[in-house]
Amino acid sequence: MYAKQKNVPADKRDEAGDVWTWTALDPDTKLVLTYRVGPRDLQEAQLFMADVKKRLRNRVQLTSDAFRPYLRAVNDAFDGDVDYAQLVKVYGTTDSRRKSGDAKYSPGVCLGSHADVISGAPSGEHISTSHVERLNLTTRMSVRRFTRLTNAFSKKVENHAAAVALHFAYYNFCRRHQSLDGQTPAMAAGVTDHVWTLVELIGLLEQAEAQPIKRGAYKKRDAA
Repeated sequence: MYAKQKNVPADKRDEAGDVWTWTALDPDTKLVLTYRVGPRDLQEAQLFMADVKKRLRNRVQLTSDAFRPYLRAVNDAFDGDVDYAQLVKVYGTTDSRRKSGDAKYSPGVCLGSHADVISGAPSGEHISTSHVERLNLTTRMSVRRFTRLTNAFSKKVENHAAAVALHFAYYNFCRRHQSLDGQTPAMAAGVTDHVWTLVELIGLLEQAEAQPIKRGAYKKRDAA
């Protein structure tokens, strides 16, 4: 928010800098189970995984990237009652891209990957982060605040959290998916029986307007 972490002036270090969006996705229904806006550290990982656990009824298979704090956060939240694996990807830059200069503003190329089984017995064919990576792309394409190399980034974290909340509400209840035969994720998950209109979504937001967002919203803390 406001500026990249390395460029934040001293008088704004407690209110500006890098902010991450954590997401948990069901690959079958494409439903975003929960999300969180905040720093990328152990405490935030623990809060996020505790929220994920609360939203699950049965034992699940879970895949995350190789972010180390997930190891403790998942163990604390699930206490071993999960089939969990990390997909470790190795990124780099090819010689051709380095010579052309394309790598300056582009993400690294995935040079390879391997799965590390952490707990339980996850099925190898389902150890994947592809679905959530596609969700990340959808979010970047749908929310202007995520556009790189522009001045559309959020200046206030509260406004950013509100924009993210609206996006995921629309994604779950209003956005049809071709892979779901035209259903929304909420329909596929049995949460609702129809595609919500914007009028319905806005009506829900109006009802909650006077109430603070308790889940998924960014909350300032001393470690941020």
